[in-house]
Amino acid sequence: MKIAILSRNQNLYSTKRLVEAAAEHGHEAHVIDHLACNIEIEQKGPSLYYKDHYLEDYDAVIPRIGASVTFYGTAVVRQFEMMNIFTAVNSRGIVHSRDKLRCLQVLSKEGIGLPKTVFTNYSRNVEHVVESAGGVPVILKLLEGTQGLGVVLAENKNAAQSVLEAFNGLKARVIVQEFIKEAKGADIRAFVVDGEVVGAMKRQGKPGEFRSNLHRGGTSESIELSVEEKYTAILAAKAVGLGIAGVDLLQSERGPLVLEVNSSPGLKGIESATQLDIAGKIISYIEKNVRR
Repeated sequence: MKIAILSRNQNLYSTKRLVEAAAEHGHEAHVIDHLACNIEIEQKGPSLYYKDHYLEDYDAVIPRIGASVTFYGTAVVRQFEMMNIFTAVNSRGIVHSRDKLRCLQVLSKEGIGLPKTVFTNYSRNVEHVVESAGGVPVILKLLEGTQGLGVVLAENKNAAQSVLEAFNGLKARVIVQEFIKEAKGADIRAFVVDGEVVGAMKRQGKPGEFRSNLHRGGTSESIELSVEEKYTAILAAKAVGLGIAGVDLLQSERGPLVLEVNSSPGLKGIESATQLDIAGKIISYIEKNVRR
């Protein structure tokens, strides 16, 4: 089987592991920079031109699309789909997951547990917004933020008002979200592949830090999820339309709450914490869906 891995950097841990796993399963994997692809659309059919040749004879694609290039990256994934090539993560699911507000709306419709969330069109009634999210303290998140960037904890009404007014003045789109105190600066990353949780880790923020992202100095350890946590993660991935997803959960007094659904979850943290071959699970998922 011939697999295309869409990645900007072949030296990234996740990219290298997918190449290794494909080879271990007896397949040929090529790393392709999606931003270097030309999308050609004409009557005879869709095609992709990469560097000095057309991309042909591929059986499957594994997209690793960064948040900053979502528009063009998903256009390339969509072109592969138009060429009837199986994509391990489909373009629609990527778009849904990258739009944090839309993602939360989809999850809410499915009755999935979420922190209370409020989004407004630069409302001046900051007090009502904060109260609607459960009162202070509250979390304020930029809709375009990633890896914990653009996330602020406002511990009192004055701080919340100041931060919201600052974001509003910059015309930055933010959501106001309930602060789950009992989570104690920790969250869970459940790695879902083909409707199954294949690995999970608990991430703990460093002392004094409410964000648990490993990129921000957090630590991680393997964790065995409860039945409810597994069900929530699987349902969230399905609702967003992702065959592969990193679902971030908070443990709360009212059960697991979904923070985010990631369409390009990194492999380094989850494989290091669990000592599991997650990359191999992804290749097995592709094998199941591609018949030669």
